[in-house]
Amino acid sequence: MITIATPPVHRTGTGHCVALARSRHAPAVARRITARWLATRGVSSGSVSDALLVVSELVTNTLRHSSGTCTLTLTAHATTVCITVADTSTQLPRMRAGSAANEDGGRGLALLHDMGARLTVTRTPWGKAVKATLDLRGEAPHGITE
Repeated sequence: MITIATPPVHRTGTGHCVALARSRHAPAVARRITARWLATRGVSSGSVSDALLVVSELVTNTLRHSSGTCTLTLTAHATTVCITVADTSTQLPRMRAGSAANEDGGRGLALLHDMGARLTVTRTPWGKAVKATLDLRGEAPHGITE
């Protein structure tokens, strides 16, 4: 199911935002930034591992499907962490059903869905933002919305 969301109007003091250079190293840089930030928040190692997988997938998708820069935004709440990657592409991601094992790509969003991430796609004036919400208690709702 796809639902259009509106961008947030304000930020609280619980977030961290960084522009990532367009480089093959961007996913690794994003993972390091995320790991450090989550460590300062006292997030458990299992949840950190899940978050790093989400960051890697979303930043890699930006590199594969967009030609501009991307921005990583991390937001902590009482029981969830939100990972948002914004880019300049207007092409919306879609979850492919049953991608073959020999296909190059196409399984990432399904993987995130299976691990419990709630995905939201927001159209922005400059492209789109993909947000993955992870429940730190391990009870996140499954699915993708726009």
